[in-house]
Amino acid sequence: MGRIFEYFVVCGLGPEMRTLDGDLGFHGLDTNYLPSLLDQFPPSDHSLYPPPPPQLPTCVLPAGVAFHSSGFVSSDPVSFPRSYPIVLTEGDGAKIFVSCIAFRDRVCEDVTEAYQLPPNTYADKCICIVSHAPNFRALRDSLEEIFVLCFSSEGSCKPLWDIIAYMVSNVPLPTPGKDRVLYAVENCLLSVEAPPEDSLPQADISLQPLVQCLDVDNLIKLFTSVLVERRILLRSNKYSLLTLVSEAICHLIYPFRWQQVYIPLLFFSGVDYIDAPTPYMMGLHSDVDTSNLAMDGVVVVDLEFNQITTSEEIPPIPEPEFSALRNDILKLLQPNVVGIDHLRGFGNSVEQGPKSLSKPWGEDHDLQLRVIFLKFFASILGGYRNFIENKVFSTDAFLKRRSRSTNQPPEPMLVQFLGSFAFLDYLERRLGSDENSTNLLEKLQDAVGRGQDAMSILPKSSMEPEIITIADPDVEEPATRYTYDRFPANVRSEEQEEKRKQILAAASGALESNGRHSPSSPPGKNTKEDSFSSRERAAERDRMVLDIKVKLQGLWLRLLKLGSDEDPLSSFEYGTILALIESDAEGIGGSGFIECIREHLKNSDWNGGLTVEQFIAVKELLKMAVSRAASRNDLSTVQYALEVSAEMFKKDANNVSDYVQRHLISIPIWEELRFWEGYFEYLMEQPANDSVNYATLVTARLIIVASHMAGLGLSDTEAWNMIETIAEKQKLGYKLLIKLRGFLSHVQQLRVGYWGASSFKQQSISSGLPSPRPKADASDETQQPSEASGRSWVQSMFSRDTASRANSFSRVRKWVSDNASSDITAAAQKKIQTNVRVLKGHNGAVTALHSVTRREVYDLVGDREDAGFFISGSTDCLVKIWDPSLRGSELRATLKGHTGTVRAISSDRAKIVSGSDDQSVIVWDKQTLQLLEELKGHDAQVSCVKMISGERVLTAAHDGTVKMWDVRTDMCVSTVGRCSSAILSIEYDDSTGILAAAGRDTIANIWDLRSGRQMHKLKGHTKWIRSLRMVEDTLITGSDDWTARVWSISRGSCDAVLACHAGPVQAVEYSTLDKGIITGSADGLLRFWENDDDGIKCVKNITLHNSSILSINAGEHWLGIGAADNSMSLFHRPSNAGTKVSGWQLYRVPQKTAAVVRCVASDLERKRICSGGRNGVLRLWDATINI
Repeated sequence: MGRIFEYFVVCGLGPEMRTLDGDLGFHGLDTNYLPSLLDQFPPSDHSLYPPPPPQLPTCVLPAGVAFHSSGFVSSDPVSFPRSYPIVLTEGDGAKIFVSCIAFRDRVCEDVTEAYQLPPNTYADKCICIVSHAPNFRALRDSLEEIFVLCFSSEGSCKPLWDIIAYMVSNVPLPTPGKDRVLYAVENCLLSVEAPPEDSLPQADISLQPLVQCLDVDNLIKLFTSVLVERRILLRSNKYSLLTLVSEAICHLIYPFRWQQVYIPLLFFSGVDYIDAPTPYMMGLHSDVDTSNLAMDGVVVVDLEFNQITTSEEIPPIPEPEFSALRNDILKLLQPNVVGIDHLRGFGNSVEQGPKSLSKPWGEDHDLQLRVIFLKFFASILGGYRNFIENKVFSTDAFLKRRSRSTNQPPEPMLVQFLGSFAFLDYLERRLGSDENSTNLLEKLQDAVGRGQDAMSILPKSSMEPEIITIADPDVEEPATRYTYDRFPANVRSEEQEEKRKQILAAASGALESNGRHSPSSPPGKNTKEDSFSSRERAAERDRMVLDIKVKLQGLWLRLLKLGSDEDPLSSFEYGTILALIESDAEGIGGSGFIECIREHLKNSDWNGGLTVEQFIAVKELLKMAVSRAASRNDLSTVQYALEVSAEMFKKDANNVSDYVQRHLISIPIWEELRFWEGYFEYLMEQPANDSVNYATLVTARLIIVASHMAGLGLSDTEAWNMIETIAEKQKLGYKLLIKLRGFLSHVQQLRVGYWGASSFKQQSISSGLPSPRPKADASDETQQPSEASGRSWVQSMFSRDTASRANSFSRVRKWVSDNASSDITAAAQKKIQTNVRVLKGHNGAVTALHSVTRREVYDLVGDREDAGFFISGSTDCLVKIWDPSLRGSELRATLKGHTGTVRAISSDRAKIVSGSDDQSVIVWDKQTLQLLEELKGHDAQVSCVKMISGERVLTAAHDGTVKMWDVRTDMCVSTVGRCSSAILSIEYDDSTGILAAAGRDTIANIWDLRSGRQMHKLKGHTKWIRSLRMVEDTLITGSDDWTARVWSISRGSCDAVLACHAGPVQAVEYSTLDKGIITGSADGLLRFWENDDDGIKCVKNITLHNSSILSINAGEHWLGIGAADNSMSLFHRPSNAGTKVSGWQLYRVPQKTAAVVRCVASDLERKRICSGGRNGVLRLWDATINI
């Protein structure tokens, strides 16, 4: 059986003095000092309970320790001892209940001598009883008896600490509803019991102080503030009131529990906690000045003057619940006033009040007040159980039902309450079925429905509790009694006594060597960097951690919410966080800041995205935190910082993700092997799939290490040396070593692709591309365990089929030194093209571009004049035709007709066709520019249009259908294909009648339109398919799963998987002459694949572009590329280049201008590339004109 008393503790002035600001030494009698834990029973190493909280001394003496010239003076009320309870909250939410008596006690002679204090100096001291049981009365009564016994002139029959030891060690916890424990302190008999478990939770306090301090309206206002989880600050000049009112309001919200910060009695130096933006309930003494705090939105409850003030409106409780609650409270508090007009003997309105109203306030009043508030919850949540389905509560349905019954819109108070942590916690406990049998809320709802009295739900015990008597067998009347002139110290061990003497000797020596100085500037003053005693250090650190954690949490959230017009670097939030990190020698600020980010990433929906300004601020703060942690050798903090830096990013002007990690390279610790070895060991300690063998696990963890190295920008040589050293210590086989080396080479190549060549400790690499990799089968020994997590774009390297993956690794060395380097070098030697025209006309982002080719307009007469035109569509709903041959006046025509964004454009000899978000397809006449037909039939936005022979149009949309239209009759010929989700790309071969379509359902569908049947459903991709290219019997697909696939149309089989991209493959092309394949990805890389007898292999890797490849257009001798950052390139195949895809050589690139591009089109016959920007501007590059 557990004990009711866990510890008896004495706190006060210790041998080592330290001011509230942390300065060591004596600074005068007018200064307040930090309290220390002086004595406790039982000692921590002799107790089954956790030790008392280290912050206990600071909390039980909130104002600190002050010196006094006298002790208790009967004529001076200020000198009277004070008895008050406090409540502490542990990390898991459990409460610690402490009863305290604070009094003036004579300072020990050895302290007086060491610090040269005046004789008969007194200082504040506090004795406490600590318990996890909410038996406030038993704690208070026992403590008061100990105090009276100590200072009684009659003395005690045993040494005081022996009495304390017996009481703490032997008084058991009573069994709820069954036992009453009787025990004695000397000659005073005391008792303790607990209510039945199926009754209201034990509240061993009186609720009378709450209703005496606040009138009914303010009581309801405070109650409402708690329900909607506001920041609540109670003010009073009495410690007891702050705790009792806080506990009382917590009991009135039963069956809900306050889930936010809870500090009923805040120590004076923690006043800055009030600025925390998260909900809290705190109590603060009225003497503490808060005028320099913002207090925005804080509900300040003045218990002395019955006032509640706040800058934000508290939503009112809705009717009819408000009136019912108010009337019930008034009937309890003022029964005679409520029923004063009623004639006695008629009706029972007066008799409905509590039967004990004529008595002084007692436990019956407390019970009835709690039931009144429980009735309120039963009413306002009436029928809530009907909206729980599959253990999920439907808030929207509940609110709609209530709105219908009240004929009012959802009340703000109820909406906020249903979204509160208290309500969610209740639902979690309720749905767990652990409390259903004792759920008094639901019992009350049922009782009210049956017309029963609310009090009937409470258990009525007819059995007298069993008496358990605890008696000290050693108590007998001695010849002498023990009396004390101060509260005695417990017996110290030799080690404790020696340590105390050393501290006092050091203090005395410092004073003697420096002489007596004024407290304002003592020459012997030690700073905060001086060490505390072990116990005081733990207490001070715990207090600082709590202080800084609350501050950092609020500052971090406010930093993320700064407006676009606010500069984070000059903000209060940034400056305060930086100061906490810089001024904190023990690293609490830095580690707390990083822990704050970890918790936010883990426990919220935030994906790590930052604005440019926030990115700069967070980057600088992390640099400081990591540098400070590294200097302290705090490797765990550095490890956590490494991981969070890989999850926070910003999007640059080209929509490329730039991660914070890339900007931390200047910190020297990344060069140290010991750090990476420690990080590897940390990763190995993380949970892993039991079916994964050790070698695979080591490889997976080293993949994470390598990904972070690449993310930081470590040089290839430096990174590989450290990885190889770690791998060899783990005795990794040569095959896995080869794969690791290939992986590292690959990510180094990606660095160049993203950020260009950079030296060590400069900007290197970032990805920002989420891994598309599905969960791997644990049976594949070369795949990562599912628990492994690292840089997201790295994971794709271990997510492909075995053959393709091995092929990729075996050639990765070759990519580093292949012809791409010579291509880029050659390009740099050429004069960069500046002949880029800017075409303005659209008022919205350009979303579709089409180049009118010679093949489209060819007829017997010859080329039509519109060959070489570009046609654009935009979010401004317009289609525009551009003639590049007319320099300065390129805009030829504007076509109006759509009411939504234009998404797709195609043309033939005589017509232009466009598809839009307005679900329509419009056909225009090229010559007259008139609108010919508007084709309607799709049920979602049109994503693809394609003119085919016979005056027909193929269209595809997000409704998953492909339709064929006859533009001569304005009719839909048929729905030729259906997919299960939105279609993003189509291809059609007019010579064979084969149609391919793919999109969000990850399946490439093949139909034979001439026979009217579906040929194949090509399955293999795991993410959206964004690009298609069909040539003869070959279909190439590019997907968001970072792969491209090559399919045989006739067989319906996958011939090859083209892996090794580090992002979605957004463009694919087939080079007819050499039968090669070219793929472009969101990683900015261009890959050339050659098909030979050994299969398809990558023979060239171009890192020219820094953003997503949007368009690849290959002709017989020319290849045009366009990327999302407005970079373009033109490749040429010389006549002597042979028939290999590697023969493509970079011809020219234009001068790059900053822009975000949505679409690109190429006219290879005239060597022109045109891009459409998000700002509505087209940029046209004539590669043949050299300026």
